[in-house]
Amino acid sequence: MPQGLKLRSDYRPDRPTNEPRTKRGGGAQFALFNSCTLKNIPRSRCLKQKPVLCCRPAWEKALQTPSRKRVAGPRLCGAKGLPGVLGWEFVNPSESPWTPQSWTTKTALQQPSYEDEIGLRAVLAQLADLPPLITSWEVLQLREQLAEAQVGRRFVLQGGDCAESFSDCNASAIAAKLKVLLQMSLVLVQGSKRPITRMARIAGQYAKPRSDDWEVRDGVRLPSYRGDIINRAGFTEQDRRPDAELLLRAYERSALTLNFLRSLVKSGFADLHHSESWDLTFAKHSPLEDEYRTMAENVRESVRFMENVLGIHAAEIERIDLFTCHEGLHLHYEQALTRHVPRREGWFNLSTHFPWIGLRTSDPGGAHVEYFRGIENPVGVKVGPSLTQEALNSLCHSLNPYAVPGKLALIHRMGVKQIEEHLPRLIRMLRDVGHSVVWICDPMHGNTYVTSNGYKSRSLGDIRHELDLACDIHEGEGSWLGGVHIELTGDDVTECTGGSGGLTEAGLDRAYRTEVDPRLNRDQALEIAMLLARKLSRSRNG
Repeated sequence: MPQGLKLRSDYRPDRPTNEPRTKRGGGAQFALFNSCTLKNIPRSRCLKQKPVLCCRPAWEKALQTPSRKRVAGPRLCGAKGLPGVLGWEFVNPSESPWTPQSWTTKTALQQPSYEDEIGLRAVLAQLADLPPLITSWEVLQLREQLAEAQVGRRFVLQGGDCAESFSDCNASAIAAKLKVLLQMSLVLVQGSKRPITRMARIAGQYAKPRSDDWEVRDGVRLPSYRGDIINRAGFTEQDRRPDAELLLRAYERSALTLNFLRSLVKSGFADLHHSESWDLTFAKHSPLEDEYRTMAENVRESVRFMENVLGIHAAEIERIDLFTCHEGLHLHYEQALTRHVPRREGWFNLSTHFPWIGLRTSDPGGAHVEYFRGIENPVGVKVGPSLTQEALNSLCHSLNPYAVPGKLALIHRMGVKQIEEHLPRLIRMLRDVGHSVVWICDPMHGNTYVTSNGYKSRSLGDIRHELDLACDIHEGEGSWLGGVHIELTGDDVTECTGGSGGLTEAGLDRAYRTEVDPRLNRDQALEIAMLLARKLSRSRNG
C-alpha cells in the first residue's frame, strides 16, 4: 500500500485491523488498511492507529500523478450510498525533494576518484547532450511485464556477462550472447508455460564493485580494476588510473551494441527453424539427455502447430522483446543519462531499461538508493542473508513508496548453504509489512569459491541446488519466484566447474578468460535452463 495517505477527520472506524479487507459498494472495490502501514509506524503500535478505507480506482488514478496532492472521496470512487467511506489525500512521502543529482549529498560507495575534475565535468556535459540509448515507453513496457511476473503470470530471464569489456563489442560476441538467451528463454517457455521476459546484462555492464580498493602483485600495489568504464585491466599505474574519457567510450560501445542487437532481433535471427538453435551435444553425457531432447522437440512441435493449424509462420515473427539491464554503479554516468521526457511525468534513466543496486551499495541511507528512488524505471536490489527487517522496510519504502506493481525487484543471492535459513525469513518479513515485489533468484554470487589451483569459480551443482531450493521455498511460503539472474557468456569458456561435460578444477585453465567473476558457458547455461524448466513444470511456480 502506498505511503502518504492522510486520514479524513470525520471517519470513525469501529475496529482497527492490520491486514487489508475488501468491501464492495457502488461498483467499486475498497480496501481497509491500518494507518500504521501508511505512516510507517511499528506493528507493535498498530492498535493505537485508525484504519483507512480507500478505493482502488482512486488509488490507481492518484498513482498517475504522485507529485500532486489529490483527494479521493465518494464521488471519485463511485461509492454512492455507501456510508462512512473515507476520502484520502495522496501526497509524496519523501522527506526531501529529489533531483538527478541529489545523490551527491549522500555517502557514495564504490565510486572512482578522478584526478581531473574539470575533465570529468566536461565529459558529463557531453553525455548529457547525447541521445538516450533507450526510450521511456520501453521502460514502461518492461514495468508492465514485471508486474505480471510479480503475480506469477510471467517469468524473467536475466542473464549476461559479469562485466562487459569494450573488446566484446563485436558481431560474434554479441550474437553468441543473444543466441544463448533466446535458447534459454524458449526452454523456459516450454517448462513454465508462461511468457518470458528477457533482460540481457549487456550494453552497459561496464562497471564492477570490488571488495578491495587495491590489488597487489609481486609486491606492487595498484588500484583495483573496476571495469572498462572506469580504468583498464592492465597492471600498470597508467592503466589503473580512472579516466573520465572512458565514460564516453562506454556510451559509444553501448550504443553500437544496442544497434546490432536490434538489427539481429528484426532480421530473423530468432527463427526457431535454425538448426543451430537446438545443438544439444552437451546433453550426450547427461542422465537427462532423453528429457532434454523431448523438451526441444516439444518446442518444434509447438512451432509446427502454430504454422500448420493457426497459419502463423514463425519466420514472420520478426520482433521479440529484449530489454537491457546493468548494475547502476557509476552514479555520474547514470545521472548524465537521466532525462525528463516530454509528455511524461517523472525522470527516466535512459541508459538501460532495468538498473539494479548491488549488495555492496544497498545501504538505505546511501547515495545509490537516493538516486534510484527518483527514477521511473523498474529497479532491482541485490539482497543477501544479512538483510534486516529495518533495512528491508526502508528499501521498499524508498524505492517503491506507492506500491507500483512491477516497480521493485528483490534479487536474492543467498548461497546454497544459507538459502534455507534466510530466504523464508525475508519472504515473511516482506509479507508482514504488506509490500509486494518481483522475486528473482541469483544462484551465482553466493556460491563463488577459490579452487585449489587459485581460480575463482562456481559449481554448477551448487547453482542448480540453490535454484531448486528457491523454487521450493517460494512455493512453500505461498510466494512466486518471478525470475532467475545468471552470469553467462555465449563463448566456450571454462570458468565454472561441473555440468554434463564434467568440467573439473583441473580443466579451468583451458579457457579461463574472465577479468572479474566466473560465468557459465553456453552449454552450462542451456543445461541450467533445462533443469529449471523441468523444476518449474512440476511446481506451483511453473
